[in-house]
Amino acid sequence: MQLKDRILYEDNHLIIVNKLVGELSQGDQSGDKTLVDTIKEYLKKTYNKPGNVFLGVVHRLDRPTSGALVYAKTDKALSRLNALFRDDKVDKTYWAVVDEMPPNEAGTLEHYLLKDSKKNKSRAVSAKRSGAKLAKLDYRLISASRNYFLLEVVLHTGRHHQIRAQLEAIGLSIKGDLKYGSKRSNPDGGICLHGRTLSFIHPVSQERIAVTAPIPTGGVWQAFV
Repeated sequence: MQLKDRILYEDNHLIIVNKLVGELSQGDQSGDKTLVDTIKEYLKKTYNKPGNVFLGVVHRLDRPTSGALVYAKTDKALSRLNALFRDDKVDKTYWAVVDEMPPNEAGTLEHYLLKDSKKNKSRAVSAKRSGAKLAKLDYRLISASRNYFLLEVVLHTGRHHQIRAQLEAIGLSIKGDLKYGSKRSNPDGGICLHGRTLSFIHPVSQERIAVTAPIPTGGVWQAFV
């Protein structure tokens, strides 16, 4: 799917794109092409921009996930968006397909998470552990198929692999997420975790922006269309 077909919102200051499974939000040690690179190419070609194109990274999604990502096209928007995210003034929801029924149809999870940088994984530990950080989210069951359950998740903190680690802590694993307990991988190598919605006050116009990212096509997601 071409990038222009995945743009959820764009103006002079912002561009919000539906990230695909496997795309990098920004560069890492792999050196693989990133969504930043793809968007810059689009902006350069579409608007005949000479020289280097500015694009500021505001937040990230893990490589095996999909969903709505906002990037800044101007310095002004970047600094103000960073402040919005830092001050928790951006409303985000995620959809996650899990392999077991949650203990309750809706609830709040609170854990202390400790990041293991060597394994690139986080796990729930005692609050007394050095380096452990409080993680909190709300979830609710919104649909079910014969074998899987669709949860909507709202984050109240922004910890490393938070949704994946907190669901694992209550005995759930996201479909395809081998690192956090799933029994089988997905054919595309991704996991069924999707940044579904973003909503915030535009950093320049002060209007409310709200977008919904279509779920991936194919696979188990089709049971929840």
